[in-house]
Formats: sequence, C-alpha cells, structure tokens
Amino acid sequence: MATKIRLQRHGKKGKPFYYIIVADARAPRDGRFIERLGSYNPNTNPATIDINFDKTLDWVNNGAQPTDTCRAILSYKGVLYKKHLQGGVLKGALTQEQAEAKFQQWLDQKEGKITGKKTNLVSAKDEARKAALAAEAKKKEEKAAAIVAKNTPPAEEVEEPAEEEAPVAEVETEAPVAEVAAVDETEAPVAEAEVPAAETEIEAPVAEAETPAAEAETEAPVAEAEVETPAAETETEAPAEPKAGSAE
Repeated sequence: MATKIRLQRHGKKGKPFYYIIVADARAPRDGRFIERLGSYNPNTNPATIDINFDKTLDWVNNGAQPTDTCRAILSYKGVLYKKHLQGGVLKGALTQEQAEAKFQQWLDQKEGKITGKKTNLVSAKDEARKAALAAEAKKKEEKAAAIVAKNTPPAEEVEEPAEEEAPVAEVETEAPVAEVAAVDETEAPVAEAEVPAAETEIEAPVAEAETPAAEAETEAPVAEAEVETPAAETETEAPAEPKAGSAE
C-alpha cells in the first residue's frame, strides 16, 4: 500500500487550519487516514508548525512520500536533513556523534533565524504603532487649531487687511510726483535746443546772401565810370593838337 504524508484541511472559511497526516494515496483528502503526525497553522507569522519528529522520521524512512507542501514543512523542521545524516552514518561517511553534532548545530542556527524574524516583526509592529500614534496626535492638533481659528472673533480678521492697504496708498500718491519731475527734466533741454536752431537758420544764411549782392551792385557802376572817363579825355585831347600846329 502506497502511503503519503499530506495535509487535511480544517478551520472556517478564510482561516484554514491543517492536520499533517499519513494516509493511503487512494483515500480522499478529508477521508480516513492512518496516523496524525502534527498540525500546521498558516494564519500566524511565522507559521506555527507542531509535529512529532520521531514518528515523522520513521514514516519517511519507511517510504512514505510527502506532498510538495509537506516536503517544505518537513525540511523546515529538519526531518529531511536528519534522514540525510543517517544515510551518511549507514554508509560510514560519518559517525553517530558527528551526525548528532551537525544536526544540533543546524537546529541552533534555525532557531536563531526564527527568533530574529520574530524580533524584527515585533519591532516593525511597534514602529508602525508609534507612527500611527504620532499621526493621530498631529491630526488632533490640526483639528484643535481649526476649532480655535473658527472661534476667533471676525474683528481681528478685518483689521489685518486695513494695515496692508496703507502702503498701497502711499505708493499711489508718490507716483505722480515722480512723473512730474520726469516731465520737467525732459522739457528743459528741448527748449534750450530749439533757440539756437532758430537763430542759425534765420540770421546766418540771410547775412551771407545779402552782402555779396550789395557789393556787386555798387562795384558795377564804378567800373563803367572808370571806362568812360578815358574816352572823354581822348576826345578833348584830339582837337588840341591841330590848334598847336596852327599856332606854329
């Protein structure tokens, strides 16, 4: 008869609880079984495993085949490692004392890992609780501050904007003064620049144009008079010569 080491389900919906049993391979999951070896509770962290080590080792040595989940459980509890060491003793590779020492060392290491995991879980739980308490305290403070702000009189809220508006009024009154000063500074140079421009446009060209014209008109008749005077002199001198000859 082929026997198997497997789990038999118990517990309510969403909270399963298993028995570790030895049963016929042809029997249904929740049917008849040969022997109960222990229990397995996956609802805790780490999982709670309670098993009869010696009986389970005997069934494994006699050829009972564990299922995948039961194989992981037996490896976790050291049943399969103990079987491996006994095989080494039968082959002469190890003595019984060496096998027991190695198995005890493995158990100590395993127990240390389990204890460390439990400690880490407890510390993480404590930190989560402290963080939750701090968040709750902060929330209470914010709620209290909101209540205080709600119960304060509205007069204080009105006075604050009045104080802030005063600097705005000062800025508005000072702005036109700056604009007027800017206008005065820009107009003064423009007036000074226009006066010399008008003087140069009117006086300089007119004075230069009139003086040459007057000089030309006055000099032309003088030249004509100078030309005419020698002609008169020649006319008078010509008849004078015959007179002188007749006298001779």
